[in-house]
Amino acid sequence: MSTELLTEQTVVAYLVEKAIISAADTAEVEVLTGGVSNVVLAITTKDKKLVLKQALAELKVAEKWEADQRRAIVEANAIALFHKLSPAQVPNLVFLDPDRFILILDRVPVGSTVWKTDLLDGVINSDVADILGTTLAHWHNFGETNKEARLQFMEDSLFEQLRIDPFYRFVAAKNDLLKPVINKLIKELEGDKTTIVHGDFSPKNIMVGMDDQVYILDFEVTHVGNPVFDLAFLLAHLLCKYFRTDDALQEKLLRTCADRFTSEYANIRPYADSLALHTALIALARVEGKSPVNYLDQAQQDALVIHTKGILGKGLNISVEALFEKRS
Repeated sequence: MSTELLTEQTVVAYLVEKAIISAADTAEVEVLTGGVSNVVLAITTKDKKLVLKQALAELKVAEKWEADQRRAIVEANAIALFHKLSPAQVPNLVFLDPDRFILILDRVPVGSTVWKTDLLDGVINSDVADILGTTLAHWHNFGETNKEARLQFMEDSLFEQLRIDPFYRFVAAKNDLLKPVINKLIKELEGDKTTIVHGDFSPKNIMVGMDDQVYILDFEVTHVGNPVFDLAFLLAHLLCKYFRTDDALQEKLLRTCADRFTSEYANIRPYADSLALHTALIALARVEGKSPVNYLDQAQQDALVIHTKGILGKGLNISVEALFEKRS
C-alpha cells in the first residue's frame, strides 16, 4: 500500500501536527536533491534547522527498482546508534514516523559541502579519507563486539533489494563469463554476519564542514553483514572519479585518498583480501548496473569497464594500489 508523500506545501502542517515545530513558527522549506530513494526536505525556523526524509517505494532510476519503505525505520535506528558513537559526525535523530516512513534529523551546518561534489570539482582533501577510514574501522569493531546492537539490524532483505540485486546480480545477468566470480563474491557477502555495515558508504553521503568537520549520512541500508562491502563501496566511487579525470595531480590525489582510507582502516582492523574484486564489481555496476553514475562520458565508461572486467575476469586478489592503475 502506497503512502502519501509530503511536499513543500504539506510538510509544515505535518510538522505542526507532530509538534516538531509550533504553528507560530515561520518555516522556510527547501527541496534537497541528489538522492533517488527519498523525498528530502530541509526546514528552517528561527530555532531549528531540520532535514526530513520520507522513503519512496520505487527509486527514481531508469530501471525498475522497488524497495521496502521500512528502510526508514532501519535508518532511524542506525542514526540513533551511530550518533551515540560519533556525535560530532552523525546528526541527531529528532523524530521517526514509522507509519509514514518519515524520519527527521538535525541538519548539518549550512555551508557544508558534499564530498562527491568536492571530488568532482577537483577539491580532493585526503584528510577526509583518513577520518573515514578510522571512523569506519571503529564502527565495524563496535558492531562485531556488541551482539545487542547487531540484533537491531539482522533483517537483510533491504541489502538484497538495494545492493546485491542492483549491483551484483544485475551485472552478473549481463556478463555470463563473470558469473562465477560474481556469485563467489555474493556468497562471501551473504555468508558473513560479522558486524554492522553502513551499506551506503559513499562520497554523496559524506559532507565536509567549513571547519573540515566530516559528517556521515544516509544509513538506510544498514545491516549485519560483511564489512568489506563498506570499504569497497567507497573505493568504487573513488575509482569512478579516477577514471573521469586525465589530470595527473587529481589522479594522484584520488589514489592517495584510496590508500589513506584503507591504511587508516587497516591500522585498526584488517580487511578482506577480496576488497579489490568487490571494488571492481561495484565500479562496473556504476556503468552496467541499475544505478549508473552520470558523470562519465562514453570513453571513460568504456575504459572503466575494460579495467574492471579485466580484474574480475582474472579473479585474482590484487592490491588497492594496483586497482588504481589505468591501463593504456
